[in-house]
Amino acid sequence: MHGSLSPSTRVQIPEGIVHRNLAGELVLLNLNSGIYFGLDPVGTRIWHLLETGQTLSQVLSLLLEEYTVPEAQGRQDLERFIAQMREKGLIAIAHETVS
Repeated sequence: MHGSLSPSTRVQIPEGIVHRNLAGELVLLNLNSGIYFGLDPVGTRIWHLLETGQTLSQVLSLLLEEYTVPEAQGRQDLERFIAQMREKGLIAIAHETVS
C-alpha cells in the first residue's frame, strides 16, 4: 500500500453515508454533500468487505481468493478504489493496527 495506507489500515463509513442495493450493485449517497456514486459488482464486494472492519491486507487477500487477478493488479485496484471513495467523502481512514 502507498501513501497514508498500509496493509494494516482499516477504513470506516462516516455518518451520513447510506447505500441501497439495486440489482446486485450498490448506489452510495453522502447525505451531507449530496454526492452519490454507483458501484459495479466488484466495487460492491469491496464495499461489503470494508464494512466488516477488516484491514486492507485482509480485504486484498479475500479479493485475490475470489477473483482471478495478479496480486499487484488487485492491490492497485484496491488502492484506486480507496482513493476514489475517500475523495468523494464516502469512506475515511479509521486507524492503523499494530502487529
